[in-house]
Amino acid sequence: MTIDKKILACVDATPQADVVTDYAAWAACRLDAPLELLHVLERHVELAGNQDHSGSIGLDAQEKLMDQLTKEDEARTRLAREQGRKLLSSLRERAVQRGASTVDSRLRHGDIEETLAEQQEGSRLLIIGRKGRSATDTKAGLGKHLEWVVRSASRPVLVVTEIYREPKKVLFAFDGSGVTRKGVDMLARSPLLRGLPLQLLMAGEAGGSGKKQLDAAVEALVASGIEATAIIHSGSPKAVIAEALASGSIDLLVMGAYSHSPLRSMLFGSKTSEMLKATSVPTLLLR
Repeated sequence: MTIDKKILACVDATPQADVVTDYAAWAACRLDAPLELLHVLERHVELAGNQDHSGSIGLDAQEKLMDQLTKEDEARTRLAREQGRKLLSSLRERAVQRGASTVDSRLRHGDIEETLAEQQEGSRLLIIGRKGRSATDTKAGLGKHLEWVVRSASRPVLVVTEIYREPKKVLFAFDGSGVTRKGVDMLARSPLLRGLPLQLLMAGEAGGSGKKQLDAAVEALVASGIEATAIIHSGSPKAVIAEALASGSIDLLVMGAYSHSPLRSMLFGSKTSEMLKATSVPTLLLR
């Protein structure tokens, strides 16, 4: 194995964990990199729906109640850990069957955001599903932690959808920004997309500095072994990308992510989140 930095795949107890694992195994094979599956058990307190703890109770009753709740929480934690270990064991076997040569797994109990911040160190690519643990935990169809994970990452994040389809054709939403120019350099140095047809798409008018940047990007990618071509379409980036994806022939979208501050996104909305909600293909987000 020639690359030391791992691929970190974040999984939970949903059917999408299989899809995350499949894409992680694909990336591990392409990059010749070790794969680590991370499952975080978030801390929370659950009370049985038929329990009523309202009103004033005596000291002895309070102690008994606290003892009961502690035992119930310990039992839930033990069960969750056992289920988590079984989940990771199954996904590890799945990744090996998909061709990943070195697969590790890690079970953590705590805050998912803090844990991911710690575990990102030493990784070269993060992979996460687009949906949360349940319908009530999602934010307009996106995993509730997705934006935080991407904003906090200093490496690319692959956001996967509900169905695995091996990437055969890639669309790169290139806008000439520093993020996308950096992304071109990263892809040129990486074997992730080497040998695959990649189309760079720019929204705007042909000619000018944008055309020069686009041509330079294609030249750099072709020199690295990527089958890159370029096209410029007039219109808004969202509309142009949506039209390109409508053909159904694109298996992977590459684009820059969350270039504005969280405050600005809160006030005016995020183009990245809008694009993710509008597309049904996996998206490699550049940071």
